[in-house]
Amino acid sequence: MMVTSALPYANGPIHVGHLVEYIQTDIWVRFQRGRGHRCTYICADDGHGTPIMLKAEQEGMTPEALIEKIGVEHRADFRDFGISFDNYHTTHSAENRACAELIYTRLKAAGHIVRKDVAQAYDPVKGMFLPDRFVKGTCPSCGAPDQYGDNCEACGATYSPADLPDAVSVLSGERPELRTSEHYFVRLADFEPVIRRWLAGGGGRSPVQSEIANKLDEWFDAGLQDWDISRDAPYFGFEIPDAPGKYFYVWLDAPIGYMGSFGHLCARREDLSFDACWDAGSGTELYHFVGKDIAYFHTLFWPAILHGAGFRLPTGVFVHGFLTVNGQKMSKRTGTFIKARTYLDHLDPEYLRYYFACKLSSGIDDIDLSFDDFLQRVNSDLVGKVVNIASRCAGFIARHFGGRLSERLAAPELYHEAAGASERIAAHYEAREFGKAMREIVAIADRANQYIDERKPWVLAKDDATRPRVREVCTDGLNLFRVIMTFLKPVLPRTAERAESFLRCGALEWDDVASPLLDHGIDRFRPLLTRIERVRVDAMIADSTEPDEADAAPSSAAGFATGDDDGADGDGAGSGAAKGDDAGGRIGIEEFARIDLRIAKVVGAKRVEGADRLLEIRVDVGHEERTVFAGIRAAYSPESLVGRHVVVVANLGPRKMRFGVSDGMILAAGPGGSDIWLLDVDEGARAGMRVK
Repeated sequence: MMVTSALPYANGPIHVGHLVEYIQTDIWVRFQRGRGHRCTYICADDGHGTPIMLKAEQEGMTPEALIEKIGVEHRADFRDFGISFDNYHTTHSAENRACAELIYTRLKAAGHIVRKDVAQAYDPVKGMFLPDRFVKGTCPSCGAPDQYGDNCEACGATYSPADLPDAVSVLSGERPELRTSEHYFVRLADFEPVIRRWLAGGGGRSPVQSEIANKLDEWFDAGLQDWDISRDAPYFGFEIPDAPGKYFYVWLDAPIGYMGSFGHLCARREDLSFDACWDAGSGTELYHFVGKDIAYFHTLFWPAILHGAGFRLPTGVFVHGFLTVNGQKMSKRTGTFIKARTYLDHLDPEYLRYYFACKLSSGIDDIDLSFDDFLQRVNSDLVGKVVNIASRCAGFIARHFGGRLSERLAAPELYHEAAGASERIAAHYEAREFGKAMREIVAIADRANQYIDERKPWVLAKDDATRPRVREVCTDGLNLFRVIMTFLKPVLPRTAERAESFLRCGALEWDDVASPLLDHGIDRFRPLLTRIERVRVDAMIADSTEPDEADAAPSSAAGFATGDDDGADGDGAGSGAAKGDDAGGRIGIEEFARIDLRIAKVVGAKRVEGADRLLEIRVDVGHEERTVFAGIRAAYSPESLVGRHVVVVANLGPRKMRFGVSDGMILAAGPGGSDIWLLDVDEGARAGMRVK
């Protein structure tokens, strides 16, 4: 079988929200391999699109250099989290180009490609057509400000950028023009019958979850629209054959990246055949793990273009929900936007693998990473129950019996009860009901600890007459530990390796639990996992608290990007001020009266190295001087500010940023970019005077 995870976008780091999917997939893949199935796990970086092109420009490098740099980081993060890819490639590859062009030419030859004129938002300053997510304005449905050009996150309405009454480009701040360009489309309606048959599945077993099947029915009922697969230059991607200046839309060649990555692997492995996997009628099973935000692409577009080009359809598309942290959307301000590398700097990756396994099911519900629950589960389940079995028993075997297990079990029925759970736990893994599997495994650990507590080997060891029973009791315990670690091996591969070394038992194989280890030498016990101290979690949160430049930006009528989420391009460019916890709410006069607005004189200003929008401004508020970081670099030069009087919020608490401490806020207004205006203050104003 071949298994894939969705391709991470190559313009930003991996974070714990991404890891839900890769850990879920890896557990399932490791389980399949452990059961003796040949399973190839494929992935790649998604390296095309406008956001990557623009980010490369911003960082002063080529897109190729950017995706290479990010690819190195992604590979390191996945490796350190134990994600067992057979191949990790990039969509910007010769293999992927060949596959994309082949699929396109086959679709075109079969009459599934049509060309149409499309009216699009065009940024006259940047000289490029804008993706919908690069346009912002007021929602035409509910009036919420600072919404993306495709849908409103306040009310859920969908629309086009042309519907926004005050649309602006997020790149230049200018109002976009409406221009027409010819685009290439796939006629999705051509494939409705085959997609419906695919969804019905063989024997009535659908390849998707019921929630996704129901959503697809809604799309069918609404009528399948032609799918735009082209973008205009400038664009970083593959140029469409025989169409100069037109490029494949990133969502065409991204899923084709599965094929490209597998082809890259086949070139190095003689035992693998590209055609045997991808040709129509292939007997190889093909499974995709994806988030619910891209289910549309994987269950509608992807099977359509595969079938239209003569390739096989997926055996299953497994969709999961999103991750919240402490019940909230991940946020840099609160330290809950945790990068994979930041986590690895502080905590063992196996802790997170286990915690996600406890939370994951076959459904598409969101899961929550609660730090309190995280600490409790890891410390109680893994350290206090599972590892505790080995640590309690190993010392007695080493001290009194030369490190050799007994020739018999004292309670064989207990062992066979635990081993007998094998097929039931396997069924949970197979169905991706990892939470159920973890509960059954921990129940075995509970029973093992209860058995040891009842037999009290520490008491038996004190008496020469009862000491021989210690060996049997501890042999029982260590055999139960072996069963538990075998069942946990897909989740905790590195801990399982340490357990294998300790038990000197070779690889923990699923079917081997049928027989216990008897009259067998074990190694000296060393801690397999240690308790998590709260201070380590707190340190991780502190290192993840990275106030964005926008935290120091002046207040604005349109709002500024907060950087709290991935946004349109995955690197923190997303939500505006109106997306805050209660950004659209009003305050009372009492709250407003507590704000201390002062007239302050700018006594110094300079650019902030490493920041695109910030100026470091020194202001005299009358009784002291303060440093304030303000996101007004595009509108004001440092030289133009010195000597000027501005209005500041004097009683705003200091905020630690990457570049220093911002002690206040300078007031301004405007949509952003170069369109920011400081409040005009009479040059004769005295510094420190309150604004009335």
